[in-house]
Amino acid sequence: MTDLSQLQPSKLVNVRDVFGIDSGMIVPAFAERTEHVPAIDTAYRLNPRVTLAILAGFAHNRRVVIQGLHGTGKSTHIEQVAARLNWPCVRVNLDGHVSRMDLVGKDAIVLKDGKQVTQFQEGILPWALQRPVAVVFDEYDAGRPDVMFVIQRVLERDGSFTMLDQKRVIQPHAHFRLFATMNTLGQGNLNGLYHGTQHLNHAQLDRWNLVTSLSYLAPAEEVAIVIARVPELDTPAGCKQVQAMVALAGLTRRGFSVGDLSLLMSPRTVITWAENTQIFNDLALAFELSFLNKCESAERVIVSEYFQRCFGQELVAEQESTLALA
Repeated sequence: MTDLSQLQPSKLVNVRDVFGIDSGMIVPAFAERTEHVPAIDTAYRLNPRVTLAILAGFAHNRRVVIQGLHGTGKSTHIEQVAARLNWPCVRVNLDGHVSRMDLVGKDAIVLKDGKQVTQFQEGILPWALQRPVAVVFDEYDAGRPDVMFVIQRVLERDGSFTMLDQKRVIQPHAHFRLFATMNTLGQGNLNGLYHGTQHLNHAQLDRWNLVTSLSYLAPAEEVAIVIARVPELDTPAGCKQVQAMVALAGLTRRGFSVGDLSLLMSPRTVITWAENTQIFNDLALAFELSFLNKCESAERVIVSEYFQRCFGQELVAEQESTLALA
């Protein structure tokens, strides 16, 4: 594997030339790709405002957090910016099982010269701090309090990291970068969508230099992404079908915003629906299995109405349900 500690950005890229954004910002980049650089996804659509915030994080060592609903592509957005800069990037999911030891490190028994010895193994945080790596903390608002306080000191721009067990202070690499994504605004699970999220410490939130939000794409861009993911639909009839699918997703989002639905269709759900349509060769069945069955019984009537409005046909599942009730 490449020794990342020896890498340095060796070129400068113009944001206008590489990302097509009307900005004169210049960002350092690496000349060569390594195994830690994400692959470029040509189908992904970069949001200009969010992209500028991420690029400011790379260029000026800003701590950037992205908030948005599920399926908007928050973590992928950071990865795709890093991919175009050839910047090594590591994602860490702060689920409830990630402990302080996972981040900091722990003693482990290893074989050395044929003997078992106890040796300290660094966690992901000290490893990344010493290298030109962008760390992305996924589900930042779901992190355990003891884990979050480990991160808090590193959030300072030049925040050193003290390894108490090793009696060592780690100074961050000049090109270490830190990002995070979260579904809420750090105030907990207010709308009931994101069970398990926490109230974040305001002192910690204050340490994030840039906070941006990522919303769902415009319908035309969402259609383009679905077709790119499922190229079999790249026909006149397929494009018309995908447009109706995206329109249906838009109706569920509006229904959610006014309180008619407790679930909404994310772009990820639409892509899954399109893929399942190819498997079952049945639009309505694929919709039932991809989204409808996730809805509460009382809400399925509303969703079925959306389907009829967009496709001009009744859902078989809804018809069967009506007959059963009769």
